Amino acid sequence: MAAANEDQARFRAVVLPHLADAYALARWLTGNSSDAEDVVQEASLRAFRAIGGYAGGNARAWLLAITRNAAFTWLAKNRSATVVGVDDLEKVERSEMARELPMDGNPEAELIAKADAQQLEAAIAQLPVPFREALVLRDVQGLDYREIAQVTKVPIGTVMSRLARARGRLIASMGSQPSTGKT
Repeated sequence: MAAANEDQARFRAVVLPHLADAYALARWLTGNSSDAEDVVQEASLRAFRAIGGYAGGNARAWLLAITRNAAFTWLAKNRSATVVGVDDLEKVERSEMARELPMDGNPEAELIAKADAQQLEAAIAQLPVPFREALVLRDVQGLDYREIAQVTKVPIGTVMSRLARARGRLIASMGSQPSTGKT
């Protein structure tokens, strides 16, 4: 009984503080909120089962690795490889960004910022999964190269290459889209 209580306390200390990050990663990988919730629930169960073997270190990277694996398992079961898309991601991200934008009283500036955010989200959504995953883990989740390598189980050089290629594709994509920027 004491071991079960220790596991529960450890789970609360190690996993719970990082659930929002796990959800954000799952949402980027699955493309919608309800699927992300399913993935995070599965990842939480996996983390709880494995909490006794957690050896310390970066708890966030540990949970994101579990979440990533749960997401890919879920995607393999529920979607064909060609259908793994972003069905409602743009809608979710637009609504979240709209809530986060500062309201400075300038409607034109707010519209431009929203349009630019939508273009960026659409461009990120079009990236191949390995590139999108590396970009989200680095630029959204703030992990360093070593942590991304641990989460994705690829060498640091591969992480660096994927990030460079993802950013290059984003720049090219954003450059080919009509600009909503200021004149």
